[in-house]
Amino acid sequence: MNDPLEPIAFRESPDGVSFSVQVQPRASHSKVTGIKNGAIRLRLTSPPVDGAANAHCIDLFAALFGVRKRDVTILTGETSRQKVVKVAGITPQLLQERVAQLLA
Repeated sequence: MNDPLEPIAFRESPDGVSFSVQVQPRASHSKVTGIKNGAIRLRLTSPPVDGAANAHCIDLFAALFGVRKRDVTILTGETSRQKVVKVAGITPQLLQERVAQLLA
Protein backbone atom coordinates (compact mmCIF):
# COMPACT_ATOMS: atom_id res chain seq x y z
CA MET A 1 0.00 0.00 0.00
CA ASN A 2 1.19 3.53 -0.75
CA ASP A 3 0.88 5.17 2.65
CA PRO A 4 2.54 8.58 2.99
CA LEU A 5 2.75 8.09 6.76
CA GLU A 6 4.59 4.78 6.49
CA PRO A 7 8.09 5.03 8.01
CA ILE A 8 11.10 5.13 5.72
CA ALA A 9 13.53 2.23 6.09
CA PHE A 10 16.97 3.74 6.55
CA ARG A 11 20.44 2.88 7.70
CA GLU A 12 22.37 5.45 9.69
CA SER A 13 26.16 5.76 9.46
CA PRO A 14 28.58 8.24 11.03
CA ASP A 15 28.59 10.38 7.89
CA GLY A 16 24.96 10.25 6.77
CA VAL A 17 21.87 8.18 6.05
CA SER A 18 21.12 5.62 3.33
CA PHE A 19 17.62 4.63 2.25
CA SER A 20 15.75 2.75 -0.47
CA VAL A 21 14.21 4.53 -3.42
CA GLN A 22 11.77 3.21 -6.01
CA VAL A 23 12.11 5.28 -9.21
CA GLN A 24 9.61 5.73 -12.01
CA PRO A 25 11.41 7.35 -14.97
CA ARG A 26 9.71 9.26 -17.80
CA ALA A 27 6.97 10.62 -15.53
CA SER A 28 5.09 13.82 -16.33
CA HIS A 29 6.41 15.55 -13.16
CA SER A 30 9.42 15.00 -10.90
CA LYS A 31 8.31 14.52 -7.30
CA VAL A 32 8.22 12.27 -4.27
CA THR A 33 4.90 10.44 -4.42
CA GLY A 34 4.90 8.37 -1.24
CA ILE A 35 6.47 5.52 0.65
CA LYS A 36 5.98 1.87 -0.22
CA ASN A 37 7.46 -0.98 1.81
CA GLY A 38 9.84 1.49 3.46
CA ALA A 39 11.16 2.85 0.15
CA ILE A 40 10.65 6.42 -1.03
CA ARG A 41 8.67 6.44 -4.29
CA LEU A 42 10.12 8.96 -6.72
CA ARG A 43 8.86 10.04 -10.13
CA LEU A 44 11.40 11.54 -12.51
CA THR A 45 10.86 13.21 -15.88
CA SER A 46 14.26 11.97 -17.09
CA PRO A 47 14.54 8.81 -19.18
CA PRO A 48 16.64 5.90 -17.87
CA VAL A 49 19.25 6.47 -20.59
CA ASP A 50 22.93 7.36 -20.18
CA GLY A 51 22.52 7.97 -16.44
CA ALA A 52 20.05 10.84 -16.90
CA ALA A 53 17.56 9.47 -14.36
CA ASN A 54 20.36 8.82 -11.83
CA ALA A 55 21.68 12.37 -12.23
CA HIS A 56 18.15 13.76 -11.84
CA CYS A 57 17.65 11.61 -8.71
CA ILE A 58 20.86 13.01 -7.20
CA ASP A 59 19.84 16.59 -8.08
CA LEU A 60 16.42 16.15 -6.51
CA PHE A 61 17.70 14.71 -3.22
CA ALA A 62 20.48 17.32 -2.98
CA ALA A 63 17.89 20.09 -3.31
CA LEU A 64 15.47 18.37 -0.92
CA PHE A 65 18.02 18.04 1.88
CA GLY A 66 20.01 21.21 1.18
CA VAL A 67 23.30 19.42 0.54
CA ARG A 68 25.81 19.46 -2.31
CA LYS A 69 25.32 17.04 -5.19
CA ARG A 70 28.55 15.29 -4.26
CA ASP A 71 27.00 14.46 -0.87
CA VAL A 72 24.36 12.29 -2.57
CA THR A 73 25.49 8.87 -3.79
CA ILE A 74 23.63 5.99 -5.42
CA LEU A 75 25.08 3.01 -3.56
CA THR A 76 23.24 0.25 -5.44
CA GLY A 77 20.81 0.00 -8.32
CA GLU A 78 22.33 2.38 -10.87
CA THR A 79 20.67 0.39 -13.66
CA SER A 80 17.54 -0.52 -11.72
CA ARG A 81 14.35 1.18 -10.59
CA GLN A 82 15.15 -0.02 -7.05
CA LYS A 83 18.04 2.00 -5.64
CA VAL A 84 19.79 2.62 -2.36
CA VAL A 85 20.77 6.27 -1.98
CA LYS A 86 23.10 7.72 0.64
CA VAL A 87 22.97 11.37 1.69
CA ALA A 88 25.95 12.60 3.71
CA GLY A 89 25.46 15.16 6.42
CA ILE A 90 21.81 14.50 7.32
CA THR A 91 20.07 12.74 10.19
CA PRO A 92 17.25 10.19 10.09
CA GLN A 93 14.98 12.83 11.65
CA LEU A 94 15.68 15.27 8.81
CA LEU A 95 15.00 12.51 6.27
CA GLN A 96 11.61 11.72 7.80
CA GLU A 97 10.66 15.39 8.26
CA ARG A 98 11.50 16.54 4.72
CA VAL A 99 9.70 13.62 3.06
CA ALA A 100 6.67 14.10 5.34
CA GLN A 101 6.56 17.81 4.37
CA LEU A 102 6.49 16.88 0.68
CA LEU A 103 3.69 14.38 1.20
CA ALA A 104 1.53 16.61 3.43
